[in-house]
Amino acid sequence: MIKVTVMYPYTEGARFDHDYYRDRHMPMVKAKLGNACAYYTVEKGLAGGAPGTPPAFVAMCALICESAEGFQAAMKEHGAEILGDIANYTDIAPVLQLSEVVVERSDR
Repeated sequence: MIKVTVMYPYTEGARFDHDYYRDRHMPMVKAKLGNACAYYTVEKGLAGGAPGTPPAFVAMCALICESAEGFQAAMKEHGAEILGDIANYTDIAPVLQLSEVVVERSDR
C-alpha cells in the first residue's frame, strides 16, 4: 500500500480555497482515480509548532492507493484534468511525495 501526499506550502498572501478543494477538487480526483485510490484524507493547516506561527503547509491531502503502478496509470489517463483544476483553488505549487505505508492504523 502506498500513500501519495500532496502538500501546499504556506506562503504569505497566497490563495487557497479550502471549500473548493474539499467539496469539488478532491471528490473529482477520487472519481478520476477510481479503484486506484482506496480513499483520501484532506487536512487544513492551522499553525506551526510554536505559538502564533503559521503552518508549514496551508493544506495537504493523502491518497491511499494499493500500488504506485496503479496510481501512476490512473494519473497517466486523467492527470491533465486533475492538474488543470489546481488553478481553480490555489496559486501555490503543490509538493508531492509517494511513500510506502508501513503502519496504517496504530489502534490495531
